[in-house]
Amino acid sequence: MLLWLTDYLAQFVSGFGVFQYLTFRTMVSVLTALTMALLLGPMMIAKLSQYQIGQTVRSDGPESHFSKAGTPTMGGALILVVIVVTTILWGDLGNHYIWVALVVTLLFGLIGWYDDYLKLTEADARGLAARWKYFWQSVVGAGAAGFLYWSAATPAETALIVPFFKEVAIELGPMYMVIAYFVIVGTSNAVNLTDGLDGLAILPTVMVGAALGLIAYLAGHVEFAAYLQIPYIHGAGELAVFCGALIGAGLGFLWFNTYPAQVFMGDVGALALGAALGVVAIIVRHELVLFIMGGLFVLEAVSVILQVASFKLTGKRIFRMAPLHHHFELKGWPEPRVIVRFWIITLVLVVIGLSTLKLR
Repeated sequence: MLLWLTDYLAQFVSGFGVFQYLTFRTMVSVLTALTMALLLGPMMIAKLSQYQIGQTVRSDGPESHFSKAGTPTMGGALILVVIVVTTILWGDLGNHYIWVALVVTLLFGLIGWYDDYLKLTEADARGLAARWKYFWQSVVGAGAAGFLYWSAATPAETALIVPFFKEVAIELGPMYMVIAYFVIVGTSNAVNLTDGLDGLAILPTVMVGAALGLIAYLAGHVEFAAYLQIPYIHGAGELAVFCGALIGAGLGFLWFNTYPAQVFMGDVGALALGAALGVVAIIVRHELVLFIMGGLFVLEAVSVILQVASFKLTGKRIFRMAPLHHHFELKGWPEPRVIVRFWIITLVLVVIGLSTLKLR
């Protein structure tokens, strides 16, 4: 929105021309989102507390979590509002990738909001039945995958790029839609499973989002894409503004979500942010790199799958409790230690993921 305004004003005042630079708008989007989150956060927490929108704790969870019952939740709604407003302010609204990212993020947030709503109104930590949650996630994920496939203008937009190899690009054809669907839905659920401790999910989401924003900028730049030998995706660079909004909103939310948390993200935030990471990775053709950088999310999801499979097949549990962060809690690790160590792991994985841009 402001991009069009500043473009018009640049005819009269040349200084407004700086807003046409994608890098500048990305930095401004980070600061805009951060400022909005910090200013709106206290008001949101007060309103959530006023309406008694508090966290429901699992009865089979670690005993240390029982004291968290009643802490304001559904704070992820703040993240979504900030991301949407910031992206509309500084993004190119004529870019269809921006709208795909926003619509997917909002629809997954809506699914999460309804899940949180049921948990609160029914005082049941299970919320929306898993089959219905997965059904609606599938509808949105499949819709996004189909749209991206049919709107693709070049073969590079639907090819599978293999990290560390210069010339390995596998043309997927319709299989692209299957992979895109699983990446979006899978990442959404993986981030949601990780969101179990104060600040555990949001900072890794910010770090991975920042890396994807950089990749989006490079993939949308003809010369940088050619130099790094990655697919050039026309228009994908604009997703850097969207990722900038995610970074700012995430850091602002972390201000209130850090241990001990004043507010929880809830499914409204976790499902939406996971889907946002997935759809950006799909668009910039770095979904395999996403699995590297988001290795923490992958481990959390795999720990749940292994735990359920083992218990059903053998009657025994592999971990003391799943997802994985609860296993370390029950081993005696203090919550802050689990959180910070998982953050460090994510930072290392993000660096490895970014190194694939050059190590080919």
